Amino acid sequence: MTKILKLKSPADFIGKQGPGVISFGSGQPDLPPPKETFEGVDLTRDLRYGLIQGEIKLREKLAHEYPGSTAENFVITNGASEALDLIFRSWGKGQKVLLPRPYYYSYLPIIQMAGMVPVFTDLIDGRIDIEDFKKKIGKCKAVLINSPSNPTGRVEAIETLKTIEKVTQKLGVYVVSDEVYKDLIYERENYHIHGNHVITVNSFSKTYCMCGVRVGYLWSSDKSVVEGVCEMKTHTSMNTNLVGQDMALSAMKAPKEYIHRQQKIWRQRRDYIYEGLLNLGFDLWKPEGAFYVLPKCKNARKFLSLLYQDYQVITYLGEWFGAPDRIRLSYALDIKQIEEGLGRIQEAMKKVNVL
Repeated sequence: MTKILKLKSPADFIGKQGPGVISFGSGQPDLPPPKETFEGVDLTRDLRYGLIQGEIKLREKLAHEYPGSTAENFVITNGASEALDLIFRSWGKGQKVLLPRPYYYSYLPIIQMAGMVPVFTDLIDGRIDIEDFKKKIGKCKAVLINSPSNPTGRVEAIETLKTIEKVTQKLGVYVVSDEVYKDLIYERENYHIHGNHVITVNSFSKTYCMCGVRVGYLWSSDKSVVEGVCEMKTHTSMNTNLVGQDMALSAMKAPKEYIHRQQKIWRQRRDYIYEGLLNLGFDLWKPEGAFYVLPKCKNARKFLSLLYQDYQVITYLGEWFGAPDRIRLSYALDIKQIEEGLGRIQEAMKKVNVL
C-alpha cells in the first residue's frame, strides 16, 4: 500500500533526479544557455568583492531594455527571489500586501517572513479579478503580481495591467511585478507596467537558462526603493557573484533569435502536455506563457505520493500555491519525457480517483 507522504514544500523535491525519474516539478529550463554566456568570465577578476548594487556594465546594459532608465535604477541580486525578499523586508513590519491566489509558492513565506500581512484576491479562470482587486488594494502597501504566472501559465490582459497601473498610481500603492517569464509568452508581446510606483523583478534564469547561476535584478525609478534594498543587501549577501554577472552580461549579447527559438519549443511542449492532460480527463487552464499547468485533482496528496513512490514521477501539490484541489506540473523537459510521464500518470489514475 502506498504511503501518503508528509511533504511540507517543494524543497522535498528540488534537485531530486536519477535513472528513471521524470520530474514535472522544478521550473528549470532544460535548454542550453546561449553560447555567448561563457565568453566573458575572468576568474582573475571575478573572485573579488563587487559593488553591492551590481556591476556597472551589466546595469548599463539592462538600462537599454527599460526606456528612460540609467544604471542607478537597478540592483543586481541573487536571483529574483532575493530581489523579492529584500524589497519586502526593507519596508518594515505590519503593512499589507495584496496577493493574487494561486501564487508562486515562495511569495507567501517571503511576505510573512518580512513581517507583512498578506491579503488575498482569488483569480478567476487563472486571471486577476479586477473588481475584487479594486475593493482590496486601497488598504495595502503593495500588490505582488506575476504575469506570465507560475503556477497557472496565464498571462494577464493588457487592459487589466493598465488598470492596475492606473489604480495603484492614484492610490500611491506599489506594484511589485515579477516578470521572470516575460520572454516566454506565446500569445503576444510583454507589457511592461511602468510608473514611479512600480518595482520590476526579473532574472536571467528562465530567459537564458541559467537557474543555478543565481543572477536576477530589480528595477525601480524610486530612489528610496533602490537605496533601501542596497542598505539591506550590504548586511546580508553583499554583492551578487561576479562570475554570474559576467555570464549574464555576455548572455545578453545573444541574438534575439535565441529567444524566438525557445518560444517555439515551449509552445510545442505546451500544446503537447495540455492536449495530453485534457485527453486524460483533467480540467485545466491553457497556458499562454511560462511552462506550467495547474490541473484540478481530487485526492492530490495521495495521487502525488503514488506517482512518486510507485511511478518515479515528481509533481507539486497545488496547496503549496494556494490551490489545494490541484497539482502543478512543469513542462521544462523534452516531449519524449512528457509522453512517458503522461503514460505513467494514466496508469496511476487507475489506482486513485483524481477526476
